[in-house]
Amino acid sequence: MDMLSGGFRLQGVSQSESVSQSKKMLARSACAAAVLAASAVSLPAAAKQFESEGGQTFSIGAGFRSQFQSVEGDSEFTLPDIRVYTSGQLNDTVKFTFNLQQRDGDTADVLDAIAQFEFSPQFNIWAGRMLTPADRIEMSGPFYGLSWNQYRQPLYASDQGGEAGLIGRDEGITFWGTAGKFQYAAGSFIGLDEYSNQDENPLYAARFAYNFLNMEANPGYYTSSTYYGGLGNIFTLAFSLQSQEDGVGSAESAGDFSGWTVDMLSETVLDAGGVITVEAEYKSFDADYTLASQPAVGDCFCLFDGESAFATAAYLFPSNVGPGKFQPYARLVENSPSDAASSSSTELGLNYVVNGHNTRLNLSFVSGDANASGYAGADVDVLSLGMQVQL
Repeated sequence: MDMLSGGFRLQGVSQSESVSQSKKMLARSACAAAVLAASAVSLPAAAKQFESEGGQTFSIGAGFRSQFQSVEGDSEFTLPDIRVYTSGQLNDTVKFTFNLQQRDGDTADVLDAIAQFEFSPQFNIWAGRMLTPADRIEMSGPFYGLSWNQYRQPLYASDQGGEAGLIGRDEGITFWGTAGKFQYAAGSFIGLDEYSNQDENPLYAARFAYNFLNMEANPGYYTSSTYYGGLGNIFTLAFSLQSQEDGVGSAESAGDFSGWTVDMLSETVLDAGGVITVEAEYKSFDADYTLASQPAVGDCFCLFDGESAFATAAYLFPSNVGPGKFQPYARLVENSPSDAASSSSTELGLNYVVNGHNTRLNLSFVSGDANASGYAGADVDVLSLGMQVQL
């Protein structure tokens, strides 16, 4: 997997024991993020739908991502994401979502299990296992992302190995809706429920977005990182935040965590038919205990402390070449922890878009030492050839 390639190293940490523990945490965190599946759970356009005489509906679909990857001359083929999507509704208000995912080499897990009470565009309630409101890349996920290797920034707690949620999901409740061009989602979740959080303090998460041009169209409060020009001109700014008291540290030494993010998506359809897409983000985390500054005693659930930013620019050519269109892109990432050396990465890629997010091919090259922990790992070159299909 790309973010495990060559292992990790922390720079600028003085104590050897802390470095050893940090490397273990880095590997575990990056492994989870490499197969991160925090994408929107909407069913693909080709999903099969059944309807009863009483008007109840049930839909089923599937998706997978496969890739061939070469890291410093070592190559492997993986299936990092295999999913089964199901959803249905009893009436216009009461609905449900139940999705499964098999991550590379693992058994199938419950991805989403949501009871949905959708009263109006302005106010809805979801309860169960679902995405925690967060920044765009974590909520778009790999299936609805713009770049192929986008998880090279520090990620929120539910994307860090399973102790505080998994694959961007957690158990809790979310209130969401829209008002004009304003969109909101806010919820309370279990978050970290062991290690430092002996008092079972909840995780609070929220996301607020404003669509200055055309409205983004996604199920629920989910996001996408490109619409391939299908929604016309888009310019959206969003602010997200998460916090949990005793959300980092060990059972012997508890610490707090909070983080906030500002992200932007701009998509412009040119007169000639081409599409320019720009995605950018600034993220700031405040963690009392980190991978580089761990408590003296006990096993630590530690997160990033510092700042991170990325920018991605893409151009979708207007003309079809065969069944699809080419979309070259470039992505730059810079991670600046407060207690260790900075890291960065550059990704150059080419999407071949056949049917939007349902069918695309990708060829990409990534160089750098940035990864999903936010701390510097091995400085490696990664060449990937990937395919994504949703039915």
